[in-house]
Amino acid sequence: MEEEIRTHIGEAVATAGTTTRYRSPLVAVVETDHPEFTRLKDYVDPSHLLPQDILPDAQSVISFFLPFDKSVVIANAKSGYAARAWAIAYIETNTLIDRLSASLGDLLAAHGYEGRWEKPTHNFDPVRLISQWSHKSVGVIAGLGTFGLHQMVITDAGCAGRFGSLVTTAPLKPTEQPDRPKERCRYYADGSCTICVDRCPVGALREDEFDRALCYEQCLEVDRYYAGLELTDVCGKCATGPCALQSAV
Repeated sequence: MEEEIRTHIGEAVATAGTTTRYRSPLVAVVETDHPEFTRLKDYVDPSHLLPQDILPDAQSVISFFLPFDKSVVIANAKSGYAARAWAIAYIETNTLIDRLSASLGDLLAAHGYEGRWEKPTHNFDPVRLISQWSHKSVGVIAGLGTFGLHQMVITDAGCAGRFGSLVTTAPLKPTEQPDRPKERCRYYADGSCTICVDRCPVGALREDEFDRALCYEQCLEVDRYYAGLELTDVCGKCATGPCALQSAV
C-alpha cells in the first residue's frame, strides 16, 4: 500500500493543472508512536497536537514535500518583493495539498482505513505565530529533511516547496531512516553559509535569533503588494540560496 500511496501523490502532482510546476514529490511514512512526536511539545509548543489528537486510533503518519520547479526559485531570487510566481505557487500549492490530502483520505477509505489532516497553512496562533500541527516538523520526524538556519526544512530536493501530512489508522511500513540524520545545512555543518540571513529583506533572520513577528509582518506586506491575489502572506527570500533546490551538504 505504501507504493500505491507514493504513486497516488506523484500522479496527483503531475496532473494538478496548476500554473506552478513541480519537481518529483518526496514521500515518507512514520509510525505514530515515534518518540519525536511527544518532543514536539517541548521544542515547538506545549499545545502542539499529537497524531492521536487528530485521529485517536492513528497508527501511521504520511508526510510529503512538493518541491517547486527551478524557475519559481529563480524568479523569487531576482524579484524585489516575493516574486509573483512564488506568491502564486504558495496559493496553488496550499490548494493542491488540501485536494491531495482529501484524495489520499479517499484512497485509504477504499482500503478500509481512516485518514485525517490539518490544513496546509493558517493553522497557527495569530498572536504567537505557532502552528498547532507543524507539517515541517512532521516531515523532519518522518526523515524527509532537517531544519536549516532559515527555519525551513532542507530535503534532498532542497527547501523550496511546501509540506503536507496526513494521519491514518492504516498500519503502514515506516520509511527506513539512518541512525543519524544527515546534516543538510551548510551553516550547521561547518558555518560556511549565511546566504539566507543575507537575503532576509527585513533582518528578521540572524545567526543567533529569528524574529517571527518581524518575518510575518514582511509576509503581510507582500500580501498587501499582491492585493489582487488571494491571501499571499509569504516571502521566501531565505529559501533561494544553495539549499533551495537540493541538499547543500
